[in-house]
Amino acid sequence: MLLAEVAATSDAIAATRSRLAKRAALADLLRRAAPDREAGRPGDDVEIVVSYLAGALRQRRTGLGWASLRSLPPPADSPTLTVEAVDATFEEMAALSGPGSDTAKSAAATALFAAATEREQSFLRGLVAGDLRQGALDALVVDAVAEAAGVPVDAVRRAVMLRGATGPVARTALEAPGPTAALAALAGFGLEVGRPVRPMLAQSAPDVAAAFDKLGVPPAADDPGHRLSVDVKLDGIRIQVHRDGDEVRVFTRSLDDITSRVPEIVADARALASERFVLDGEALVVGPDGVAGPFQETAARSATRDAPAASGADETALAGALALRPYFFDVLHADGDDLIDAPLHERLDVLDRVAGSFTVRRLATASPGAAEEFFAEAVREGQEGVVVKSLDAPYAAGRRGAGWVKVKPRHTLDLVVLAVEWGSGRRTGLLSNIHLGARDPQGGFLMLGKTFKGMTDEMLRWQTERFLALETSRTDYVVHVRPEQVVEIAFDGLQRSTRYPGGLALRFARVLRYRDDKTADEADTIEAVRALA
Repeated sequence: MLLAEVAATSDAIAATRSRLAKRAALADLLRRAAPDREAGRPGDDVEIVVSYLAGALRQRRTGLGWASLRSLPPPADSPTLTVEAVDATFEEMAALSGPGSDTAKSAAATALFAAATEREQSFLRGLVAGDLRQGALDALVVDAVAEAAGVPVDAVRRAVMLRGATGPVARTALEAPGPTAALAALAGFGLEVGRPVRPMLAQSAPDVAAAFDKLGVPPAADDPGHRLSVDVKLDGIRIQVHRDGDEVRVFTRSLDDITSRVPEIVADARALASERFVLDGEALVVGPDGVAGPFQETAARSATRDAPAASGADETALAGALALRPYFFDVLHADGDDLIDAPLHERLDVLDRVAGSFTVRRLATASPGAAEEFFAEAVREGQEGVVVKSLDAPYAAGRRGAGWVKVKPRHTLDLVVLAVEWGSGRRTGLLSNIHLGARDPQGGFLMLGKTFKGMTDEMLRWQTERFLALETSRTDYVVHVRPEQVVEIAFDGLQRSTRYPGGLALRFARVLRYRDDKTADEADTIEAVRALA
């Protein structure tokens, strides 16, 4: 398939706000990209197209920065680039390392962009920069795969959740000879120990009573038939731990494999009695006194790359004073049994048996008052809050399922930094005031305000380096950046605003932390902000 066809569809998607029109355009392109041996279309085409339509390269890192794309060669007169050739070029760039690699990458990029038309150059630049604002996020692509294959969307969603990626699922569905065969092929995707599953996510509620209400329990209920599980919400990093005998793998919320960075978690997993499992939980730094450290220490420790491998207690020693400890709150597989479709109360029975002392503290109660006391105690301990869960809910992998509701003691949003202003006074020479945007599901981001509060000196130094690396343009005092960096913001409320396009502005916004574990596609939406208002 020609790259020009993908770019043209991207333009059509960006030109409409209709979700149905976007889905129809995507489905049409996917049908044309579908594997066809007689027509000579390879299966790889559809996987590449799915990734590009979702606004991302298949290669996580290419080494190309925005600065290298500022000066492009003259465009080609007519389209000749195929998506397969483009993907192969980026794959070659990603594999380059060592002396001379920057020069080689630059030469490869120049050759690629010289072969692209003006429209293709713009599309490629958006892919590299992560700035394709076409409103075709992964969830919409999943819907389009279902339409193109003629199967129920829930079947595609489940397969994507279990496979952890949309491309391979789309290829399987679209290469089937018809809807019946496609549905049967999708049913073949199952949980595999050693391959990450997209994690179940929680909805939000302003307080415990609202969480009970969302889960269908009346505020005055104290009936054993209405019991819910109330878990302490830890301020760590989400982990998914897979064990098959001596083989242990640890994945993050974004399904990155960090096994080599966390030898102490590997050691803890090997110490459990069960030899085959998939556990879902959090990891955080715990000091010698048993007290959890701040999130920044956990983030720094888990970002340490390629810790040397060892075995047993030596692995924990390798982590030094900043040792990570896992705390598990769910189990997806244990000793040959898949548990994703089992109700939570059954999974918790298995979890207690498998994870033992490594489980998150929780309370099973039908009383909103008891849950409120549990929440207050967790907050006093310095935890993030609680997650209230239905004991009857299955594990809704990859979605904000209706069975989990998180409650925090403050209003927070995960927003995206759109621009940064140079500081003054003691902040002269540092990037300080950040412009905050909520994700618009139709494409792009809507600004909600600015803040310079809550920033430590260390954070100011870090963000200056970070945002200069993401710079796209600047004026005398504002540096505009690629919308990639997610930041967790606390605020006291929302007020109507005619200044910002979303119609709302944050009141007394302050930075809590930068979220390197989230992508811009996972930031809070403008609908979520409006719901809070």
